[in-house]
Amino acid sequence: MSQQPVLLPYTDPAFVADPFPVYRQLRVDGPVRRVVIAGGLEAWLVTRYEDGLAALSDPRLSSDVADASDPRLVERLPATDRGSVLRNMLRTDPPDHTRLRRLVSRAFTARSVAGLRPRVQEIADRLLDEIVPDGRADLVGSFALPLPVTVISELLGVPVTDRGDFQRWTDDLVLQGAEPPDPARTDEAWRHMHGYLTGLLGAKRARPGHDLLSALVAARDEERRLDEDELIAMAFLLLAAGYITTVNLIGSGIAALLAHPDQLRRLREDPALLPGAIEEFLRFDGPVNPGIARFAREDVTIAGVDIPRGATVLVASAIADRDPDHFPEPDRLDISRQDNAHLAFGHGIHYCLGAPLARLEGQIAIGTALRRLPGLALAVPPGELRWRPGGLRGPERLPVTFTAGAPV
Repeated sequence: MSQQPVLLPYTDPAFVADPFPVYRQLRVDGPVRRVVIAGGLEAWLVTRYEDGLAALSDPRLSSDVADASDPRLVERLPATDRGSVLRNMLRTDPPDHTRLRRLVSRAFTARSVAGLRPRVQEIADRLLDEIVPDGRADLVGSFALPLPVTVISELLGVPVTDRGDFQRWTDDLVLQGAEPPDPARTDEAWRHMHGYLTGLLGAKRARPGHDLLSALVAARDEERRLDEDELIAMAFLLLAAGYITTVNLIGSGIAALLAHPDQLRRLREDPALLPGAIEEFLRFDGPVNPGIARFAREDVTIAGVDIPRGATVLVASAIADRDPDHFPEPDRLDISRQDNAHLAFGHGIHYCLGAPLARLEGQIAIGTALRRLPGLALAVPPGELRWRPGGLRGPERLPVTFTAGAPV
């Protein structure tokens, strides 16, 4: 007997602020649930950890939207250039995914990212220099957002003067709320983004630099390892993915600490707990919410539930990462939690390429904020924080107060 889909209540402010009670009930109700998610799309939600782990490595579940039977998934993309938008490693499978990922993987290894530490620290300190005299700030707008935007821009070779534009276009393309996206707005944003990237890549051709986009242009022109559509799609993916989830990791991580004073105190007293704390923030309230989309290439059965070919399968990492069968006391924030193998970065061949960079930025951002902002506290009651409603979760703003000081 076919399940009736459960409507996730994205119009309910209480759900948006704290979806985990609803998620907990969905997991209790069954390992796989039909749901209606943000934008009115229907999906099969995989709610338990072991099932999600297996699904993320199942070759019968594709990352390519072309394998989906719901035409609205493609219709949500810019009408003018849908083929180009989809030619990136996030939405391709082997062999194309393998070829594309190999082109950029060297820049995101743990060793390469470790070399960025001094510069990330310098950026974090400069941003905090601007706010420490005031004693109050929005830590999303003034810190959590500009830090990863600056880092990925420098890594790719994007001029500082262009960052506001590409950030605005990315928001229009990616940060979609509970309602279906506005096609006209999406098309306009992609036209601007496509035109900007075409010009930027042309400038790299004329005058290559020591940056990742210049290396990709060389791979396109000299080595023929990707075509022009793939080059544009790769540049967009690296720009967008390079900051948009890390913003939420930093913002949600600080918000979680402020809501759990005992954990904040432990981390202040023992900064060596910071790497483990980042993993706990990712597990407890990660930036991808409720999870990671795949599309059934054939009829599949997950946890005894039959899912038809073409269906959207949403591996609910946000729900699976609070599965009590895998994580003891899953609803408790514990920055010293051991064996914290969460699914926030995915699993399998599509495991997040930028995970080492996100971890580094999270550690430096949160650690530096705690060190340089004594007396850090929310400037509003926790219930007044506004959270992003669907797909990517994090506070829209994080107004805080702290003891004012002088730049150091």
